[in-house]
Amino acid sequence: MSNRREFIAQISFASTAMMAGSVMAAAPMVAETDPAAKGLGYVADAAKADKVKFPKFAAGQACSNCALFQGKPADAAGGCPLFAGKQVAGKGWCSAYAKKA
Repeated sequence: MSNRREFIAQISFASTAMMAGSVMAAAPMVAETDPAAKGLGYVADAAKADKVKFPKFAAGQACSNCALFQGKPADAAGGCPLFAGKQVAGKGWCSAYAKKA
């Protein structure tokens, strides 16, 4: 009987995990024209960051190596708590960049 309970619990967990993955995969990309993105100077390509307006930008900084990035370093896109419900480009950058420890 405990095997059946364990099986049902595992199925429930797996279903929830798959649904969560589907929701994250379906999250739209944040647009550079989004008001929050504009306010933070977000660009989808860090090479296009405004170095005059954001002098703290340094070569090599990108969303994929930022402490706020919720994806893996090699991911093309991932979540960011600054843009709830949207994904940022791994090669992107914004003025809230914080080097991953």
